[in-house]
Amino acid sequence: MAKQTSLITFTGRLGNMIGYKRNGRLFLRNMPQQVRQTSGTRRAALRFGKASQRAAMVRRSVKGLLDVCCDSSHINRLTSQLIPSGGSNIGSLTGFRFNKEASITRFFTEMPVLSKSGILRIPSQAIPAIKGIDALQVKVIATRINFSTREMTGAMSHIFTVVTGATFAGYSTEIDVPGTGILFITLQVCGISEGLITGNSQLMAADIIAVREQATPACVTVKTYAKEKDTVGDTFRQRTMAVSRRLTAYIQRE
Repeated sequence: MAKQTSLITFTGRLGNMIGYKRNGRLFLRNMPQQVRQTSGTRRAALRFGKASQRAAMVRRSVKGLLDVCCDSSHINRLTSQLIPSGGSNIGSLTGFRFNKEASITRFFTEMPVLSKSGILRIPSQAIPAIKGIDALQVKVIATRINFSTREMTGAMSHIFTVVTGATFAGYSTEIDVPGTGILFITLQVCGISEGLITGNSQLMAADIIAVREQATPACVTVKTYAKEKDTVGDTFRQRTMAVSRRLTAYIQRE
């Protein structure tokens, strides 16, 4: 390794050279001519690539619908959640927080539930009084992503207000998002003070509360049966034809 002794120093890549720092001193090394990958590193690279691609699609699908400012680490956290399964276990994103500084559990003690029929319900409960705000703006965001075609096939959102320090009567709505693909439901909660959303990141949450794959129609197996041979009918027809031939031959002789 070579030391950097010139007046102009650098770190990172410059042409075929790489500048780096070690123990407070700057050094240079050449770029490797060839990068060798084992089967393990290749599999890891494929898992990371697929996880990163799917995480980006999830992020883009809600980006235009969220009012919460996501923290700077949410992209890496989203990808890291999918890396162990190589992006296959999409359900592992349930509970993911786009803002790591706050969660919807701060505002609701009873969590939302999505029924099999597609009805989202938030149970009635007492909403705690929270210093600095007098209400909550709650936004239900539903998006559907087709990872095979790499597109968002549908989206919907609904907003309602909940008063803090009071009893919440509950809420229910049908989640009807057209299109094919996996359904993601995100619940966003923002603190409101005098009619305006607060800019306090600790009073703004957006969590993925449900991930549901589209039901696949059950396969119907149609059984076919070979037609049984009519041995009795075949025998009768053969005998009839034999008698007919004998009769024709007799008439010709006469």
